Amino acid sequence: MVPAFRGSSPSGRDLNVIALRSRIYSSTKLFILASATMMSSVLSPTVSAQNVVAARPPVSPEAMAVHVLAKRPVANSVAIDVVEPADWVNSEQGPGAGPRDLGHPGCDLFPAPASVGTDVGLSYFGPSPSTVNPSLVGPVQLLNTGQVDATAGTITIPLYKGKVKSTGKTAWYVLTDVSDQGVAQELGLNYSAKLNFINAAARTGNLDAEGNIVFDKGTVNFAPVRNIVPGPEGAEFPPKSAVPGETGDANYSPYVSISNAQGVIYNAPMVAYDVDASQINFPKGHVDYTKVHDQVVAIDPINMTVTLNLINGFSFGRPVWYISMDASIPLAAAIEHNTYAPLMGKLLLGNDDSFASPIERIFIATNGVEGCENPRRQGLSADLNDGHRPNNTLGGIPTIALDYSPAWDANLYTWTDEAISKGYRQQLREEFQILTYAQDGLITGASATAPFGSAGFSINCPIVQRLD
Repeated sequence: MVPAFRGSSPSGRDLNVIALRSRIYSSTKLFILASATMMSSVLSPTVSAQNVVAARPPVSPEAMAVHVLAKRPVANSVAIDVVEPADWVNSEQGPGAGPRDLGHPGCDLFPAPASVGTDVGLSYFGPSPSTVNPSLVGPVQLLNTGQVDATAGTITIPLYKGKVKSTGKTAWYVLTDVSDQGVAQELGLNYSAKLNFINAAARTGNLDAEGNIVFDKGTVNFAPVRNIVPGPEGAEFPPKSAVPGETGDANYSPYVSISNAQGVIYNAPMVAYDVDASQINFPKGHVDYTKVHDQVVAIDPINMTVTLNLINGFSFGRPVWYISMDASIPLAAAIEHNTYAPLMGKLLLGNDDSFASPIERIFIATNGVEGCENPRRQGLSADLNDGHRPNNTLGGIPTIALDYSPAWDANLYTWTDEAISKGYRQQLREEFQILTYAQDGLITGASATAPFGSAGFSINCPIVQRLD
């Protein structure tokens, strides 16, 4: 839901963000895709309910030729006008605070340069080990369709212009993830084997002769004004009220199965709908959020690029940046500044790492430490208090594990009064650390009386970059 450089840090142009897509992983968890001959009698009832399909073979050359039509040139980062929220059209909307907040360690997770504490300048240091092996320490860009601006905390990626068949209207969207490894390598997208098991939570569509998707169904209304009224100070979550800034119809999901190219599943979140280019032409910012997704910082339908806000998080102790595009419930969408996507509600949750699981877990504190000046800051109350994101902890991502999925099963956790009184409350950055705290009774579920586990909703948060 919410997922909610320092002054000496290198700039975006100096940041060593490699463009290699890695297929070399160091894994703390093992995700095994069962073979097509797995007997249905050994599957649990919950797995059977997911309409299990076997792991798909690589796409055929004919199908690959269709997918290659969707390939676009790598988008270059763009200079965005710096505007205050009050200058935005519909200031209640928009992406919220970015991932860079210099001098405030609770809201800026960007790693310090290796030269800190040494007698030599940064230019004397060799390349990061990640340039040789992406599983090693150092920055790795994972979504490689565009450039990351490390100073602004944004990424600029290709914009696509498709259509919704049932309405005949234009759908503007982006591509971030795909279920086939070969297609991912060809297009520069994130590869997620788990997307093969999305099933009922995915729309259907076809790629046309220009590589744009014609979606069978599913639309989004971007006109609503996002609004949240936090709870009382120190207990801002849950909010008193929450309204998302954009809402999909019953058939909308960002996930789409491509019927004319071997059923490969893309993560294709919509960023605008039923508007022409002149209505969403904001290449320098100053975006009208009644027309486009709240996470859009700039959009250029002439050069076909869109710039999206990045969000701080962690995966197995390493800081990461991701984007937040959709959520399966309105409350999550409102907090996340993203789209309420009702069809995502059909995802099977609570089965992380089991056979045919389409999801991976994201861990979200409810009552963590507040205040951007505090390096232990984390959680939803902190987010609703200061407007920065909650520093969520993700499960596996590429280069760290094999089981990445952009469909994140939200596991909310609440620090117990006893844990807080004993000074145990802190910023948790690693999945098994969190699971141990839950096992030891130091954290509960979404409330003090709820058991730890899935909170019953999911968020579409494609990974963009590992920062270290």
